[in-house]
Amino acid sequence: MHIYYYDEKFKYQGEDVIDNDELPKNATDIRPQEGLYLPEYDEKKRLWFESASEEYIESLQPPEPEPDITDLLKKQSALLSLQLARLQADVEALKGGGAS
Repeated sequence: MHIYYYDEKFKYQGEDVIDNDELPKNATDIRPQEGLYLPEYDEKKRLWFESASEEYIESLQPPEPEPDITDLLKKQSALLSLQLARLQADVEALKGGGAS
């Protein structure tokens, strides 16, 4: 039988395979579901639940990857080209407007 241990606060402590059908103290045959960061067992409901805080879970997530320098330079170049085109259009409009 596959069993899952928990401590006195019902926090997951590991698993084992035993040859008899009698569960040791602080153990269950209910497997924690995938994706739990800090599984905690509820004896009354006979299920595992997430006990980790949102802050703890977020602290375990990998950091955002650094942006690619080439992509940043392309975006910057496009913005500068757009600004230059607008300035040139404004200059042309002023030239045209002053000659009338």
